[in-house]
Formats: sequence, structure tokens, C-alpha cells
Amino acid sequence: MRCATLDLPIDWARPHAATFPLAIVKQVATDPAARVGPLLVGTGGPGLSGVDYVLEADKNFSPEIRRRFDIVGFDPRGVARSSPAVCSASLLAEMPFPIISNQAEYEHQIAYNQRLYDDCRARTGPLFDHADTISVAYDMDAIRAALGVRQISYHGVSYGTLIGQVYAEKFPHRVRALALDSVMDHSLSTKPFLVDQAAAVEDSFDEFAAWCERSEACALHGQSVGAVFDDLMRRAATGTLVDPANGRRLTWFDLSDKAFNEFYDPDWSGLASWLDSLDRSAPGATTPATPASATDEVVQLPLPVVCGDWSLPIDGYPQMARYLDKSLAVAPRLRISTGAIAPTMVCLGWKGKVNNPQHRLRVNTSVPLLLINGQHDPATPYNWARNVADQLGARGRLVTYQGWGHAAYLRTACTTSYVDRYLIDRKLPPIGAVCRAAAPPE
Repeated sequence: MRCATLDLPIDWARPHAATFPLAIVKQVATDPAARVGPLLVGTGGPGLSGVDYVLEADKNFSPEIRRRFDIVGFDPRGVARSSPAVCSASLLAEMPFPIISNQAEYEHQIAYNQRLYDDCRARTGPLFDHADTISVAYDMDAIRAALGVRQISYHGVSYGTLIGQVYAEKFPHRVRALALDSVMDHSLSTKPFLVDQAAAVEDSFDEFAAWCERSEACALHGQSVGAVFDDLMRRAATGTLVDPANGRRLTWFDLSDKAFNEFYDPDWSGLASWLDSLDRSAPGATTPATPASATDEVVQLPLPVVCGDWSLPIDGYPQMARYLDKSLAVAPRLRISTGAIAPTMVCLGWKGKVNNPQHRLRVNTSVPLLLINGQHDPATPYNWARNVADQLGARGRLVTYQGWGHAAYLRTACTTSYVDRYLIDRKLPPIGAVCRAAAPPE
């Protein structure tokens, strides 16, 4: 591994003004004689470290990719080692419950968000106003220039696919090959942003329940998984559900969020065992939350990244209630996608500028972009990848992985080979390419 920092403009509209250090790491190709060039990596979140991702390149890339490419990761501006956005830990501990139930709670959320904005902006400094993905794309082209190459290859996962899309729009002539795994659709307004993800996480629950029905490895095998989960959600909503492992009282949002996160791998067996332990536990008494004590500690929070990329306006509590009702209609068990509602709530009433608002893709690269997405992805719905493929037209090619979990690249030999052949030889998969699902982990 070789590490470096690159001093880049905080504001690309003022390239000779103040700068910040961008953290970079490179794993050199293991076979220099067969080296294709640099492969830049974009990670998810937002808020995940691209440096850390490359430090574990042996887990995240095939041996052939590591053999043929210098793999280059970076912490996007506002993240990890690259002047991270930070906020007061004690203020974050006061964050309201993310599901709004009335007009007073709506107004409280707006007021809290404005306090949070002021606090985070003051602690982070001027970079706070320039942490959007357009700025990240310019940073990435500066990395390309520093590497001394005319074009780059790119592999983006989850939120990293948005970085790749923006780079392809802004610098089409600099793209050698660009692979997007688990695709963000940056054309969505507030309603589909919330409802599509709610439908995706509910679909993942249905797949989990079907596995439990057929597999004796499931701790809930022989029971109605849906009925067990519904009862746990009811207990959580009444304040009587306590995690027996740590004695912590669980809200229904906690329960939904736990399921959402376990669907990433997926870890169906672990989720089933946890739900079973909750189902067998005795009801706990409702206890008041302990007030957070004020401290000077700060916590990293990629607030300006997501709020600088997404305009998700909500016109008052009645509209918020309609969106929640529509989410509940498509996700009667999970109720919402916690991954979608959290950024929507924290960006509500955003005081800053949305520098990278949603729009349909306008890509004019010489080589089509490769998209790959799971049909049962809980975080980036499969229909998002199809929408992006439609926006790209002849400039894109979609591979469908018929399985579960978030991120499809290394799931099977089929998914791996399609991505590897594209990145190495720029060979596109056939139109309508499909990879069968790997057997779910027992």
C-alpha cells in the first residue's frame, strides 16, 4: 500500500483559494507487466471510507482485478481522513424520533435540524458548504491528473455509484471503463425515494420469511415469521420489548432497522435467532430514556454530503403523513425503509444549498457504463438500476443478479466475471445478462 494526501480546492469555483487534504491509498498491481492502469474506487454510505475499502482489497476485489490494476481509494471530502464533517455528540443524542406523528413534531424536527446545521457547519468549517458529489467528481479528476493518466477505470458501490454517474457526466472523455454496483437513481423526487426503498426492504423480508419456511436452519422454522414479527413490532410500539442480550428497550424503528441491516449480507440465520430470542423474552416495563449529558465531543456525520446531493422537500406534516402512509402500504411489516427515512428527516428544512439536485442522467462516454444490481437488494431497489439503464440507453448495460443482499459483484462466479471482463477488456455482457442467485447462507 502507498498512502498520500492531495491538497485540493475547497470550492472548485475558486481553485486558487483555500484547500483541504484529500486522503488517498493505492495498492499496486500484483503483476506490473500485465497492468492495465489505475482503478479508482467509490464507496457507499455516504460516509464510508474509500481508503479503508482498498486496505481490504483482498476482500473487495477478485485476484484478477488486483493483478491487473493499481487500485486507488480515497476518502471523499467531508469523510473520514479528508476533513470530515463533524457535529456535537450531545446535540446528536437529542435527535428526535425519526417518525413524525403530528404537526408539533414536524415543527420540532425542523427546528432541531436548523440547530444541527449551524452546529455542524461551525465545527466543520467552509468545506461543509462544498461536500456534494459534483465537488467529489472534480476531486476524482484531480486524482487522475496526479496519477498522470489520460483516462481512469472506476468501480463504485451503492452511494459510490452516484460518484461514478456524476464523473461520467462531467468528464466523459476521461472514462476508460465505469462499473456501478447497486445503483442509485438520482432522478427521484421525495415520494419514490421513500416508497421505492420501503418496497425493497419489504421484499427482502418476504424472501427471508420464505427461506425460514423451507429451511430448518431458521430458528423460526415451522412458525409464521410474519406473525412473530408483527407481534414484536406491536410490543415495541407499546414500549414493552426489551433486548434480552443487553436490557435495552427497543422501539419499532429499532426492530425495522435491525432487519434492514441484516438483509445487507444477508444474515438470515442471525436475524431469525435474534427475533426468536425477542419472541421468547418476557415483556419489559416502559422506562424513561436517560437524558444525554452535554459534552464537547464531536461525531463524524456526512450531513452535508447527502443534503447537498438530494432535494427532498416536504410541504408540511400532512404531506409527510401521506408519504408515510404510502410507505406503509408497500411495507406493511417493516413500515418504512430506515435507510431512506433517516436522510429525509435530517435534511428536512435544509438551510444550505443543494449543489447537486436530482436530474435524469446525461452521459456521453465513448464506452457504455456497466450496471449490476440484485433483484432483492434492500437498499438500492432493482427498479432503480432499471431506471438508470433506461436513462443511459445505449450508453449503459445492466446485469441482473437474481439473488439477495446489497452489492452483487463478488456474489458468484457469474457476477464476478461480468464485472472483471468489462473492467479489464471493456467487454460488455450480452443485453439482458442474468446471473443466478447463490444459495442463501445457512
